[in-house]
This record gives sequence, C-alpha cells and structure tokens, in this order.
Amino acid sequence: MIGRGVDQLLPDPCAPTLHESYVKNANDYVDFAMRASGQILRPASLGYPWGEMREELDAVGADARIVNLETALTRSDDPWPGKAVHYRSSPENARMLTAAAVDCCTLANNHVLDWGRAGLKETVTTLDGLGVRHSGAGSDLHVAEAPAVIDLDGGAKALVFSFATASSGVRESWAATGERAGVALLEDLSERTSSRIAEQMQSHKRDGDVAIVSIHWGGNWGFEVPDRQRAFARRLIETAGVDVVHGHSSHHVKGIEVYGGRPILYGCGDFLNDYEGISGYEAFRGDLGLLYFVMLDRYDGRLTRLLMTP
Repeated sequence: MIGRGVDQLLPDPCAPTLHESYVKNANDYVDFAMRASGQILRPASLGYPWGEMREELDAVGADARIVNLETALTRSDDPWPGKAVHYRSSPENARMLTAAAVDCCTLANNHVLDWGRAGLKETVTTLDGLGVRHSGAGSDLHVAEAPAVIDLDGGAKALVFSFATASSGVRESWAATGERAGVALLEDLSERTSSRIAEQMQSHKRDGDVAIVSIHWGGNWGFEVPDRQRAFARRLIETAGVDVVHGHSSHHVKGIEVYGGRPILYGCGDFLNDYEGISGYEAFRGDLGLLYFVMLDRYDGRLTRLLMTP
C-alpha cells in the first residue's frame, strides 16, 4: 500500500488532497508516523520505504518477486464516488517498485480503481513503462484474467493469476467484462468457479511451470479463515494444478496451510502501508510484516521450504 502517506514521503508525490471523512491531507499520515516513531527526512529516497528488505531479498536470491499492489499509480483527482478511502501514488514515485526489483504486481483488489477507470489505465501504463508485469485488472475481462508471465531458469515460467472477491470490498461495478475495463472479480468461491479457473490454467501451464493464484479476499481484520476459502484453495490445488495460493486483504498475517505439498497463504498481511501511529487494532499486530520465500521443487512443484522473514 504505497499510496497516500508513503507517496508523500517520496520525491514526486501526488497532490495531498484526500476525500476521506476524517483526514483531508495525506501528509497527516506522515505526521502520525513521525509522532509514533520519530523524524523522517523528506524527500526520502525511492528505496527508503523498503528498509532492509532489499538486502534480505538479495541474500536469498529470489527468482521472482511478487507483490499485491494495493494502490492506483495515477495523478488523477477524480475519486470513485461514495468510496471512503482512496489510495494513489504518483507514476514517478512508482519507480520505488524497481528500487526493490519487483517482478510482478497483482492488481485485483479494492483500491486499484480508487481513481476510476482512467486511474486504472494510468496504473497499467505506468507498470508497463517500468517493465513490471501485472495481472488481475485491465482493459477487459480477457486481459484481467490473463496471467503475468515471469521467465525462470531452464525455460520454465511462473504464471501469476490474480483475482478478487466481493468480500474484500471490491464492488460489482469494478468487475471487468468483455466490453469494460476492471478487475478479475470472482462471482463466488463455488466448485463451478474453481473449475473455470482450472480450464484457464490448463490453457497456459506447461511442464515445469509454476502456477500462482493471488486472491484478494475477506476483511481487513480478524484471524478466522472461512471454510469456503479453505475449500476453494484446496480445489485450486487439486483440479487446477496451482502450486501456490497467495491470499491477501487482511492488514495482518493469517494462517498458513500446506495441502497436497502446496502452500496456501490465507492472508499475507501488509508489508508496506501508512498506518504507523494509527490506533485501534494493535491486538492484531499489523505492524509485523513478513517476507515469504516459497521454495518449490523444480520438477514437481512441491513445497521444499517456506522461509518467513519478519
């Protein structure tokens, strides 16, 4: 979540104007953080928000660096009507993604259309200009549901599919269709839906490829993992050949399951946001972020190791 307060720290921020009921200036979020943790030198470098993470990524040597990008990359000042919170980072400050060598951003979430379809278009154009792959939202349903493709050693590929559910706050009006830009919104978590995704996978995945399904689902707070999410994730592994289920929406980390030798990360939590200094949900420890290093066997895709760095 690199918009709003994070954007204001960096060299080329958007206008700080917000359309929230309580906070009208994004710099207030920077002030909250400084009151909690001390002065921040501004403008900060593009690498500053990542902290020591870049050193850790380099030490592990990840083949693919994947994030859920929960903000629009746009200077639009035309917020989606009736929405309580709108996130944006400037296209110039989006270069912070390349400062951490991010390979892929999943976009199916409840903030990518905060500034309308024009904001979505600018987001996609910005990522393309940076050479960062993306999936989960686009000019129509076909584009939104297509995987991002990351080349791996030996000719294999990582295929990153991105979807959202209404339970995460994505509106039906945001859903991509054959004629309308938007996000890849799942109708439900039924067996029919998992079968449809399985058919998509089979048309893309080849021997040796790694299939990752990134899903924005559920609310922002709470540790419960609903039975329907568990059943859906397991069906994706059983019938669609999915190797990693990458779940998110909760602002804190949630439970993990290994099923059929494949990891299901039900809620990865926030790694970056501008919530520092905001009170009310301390019991969930949303300030504790994790890097997830998922290591798979190159021949059968089974999990060999899961390293989590706080």
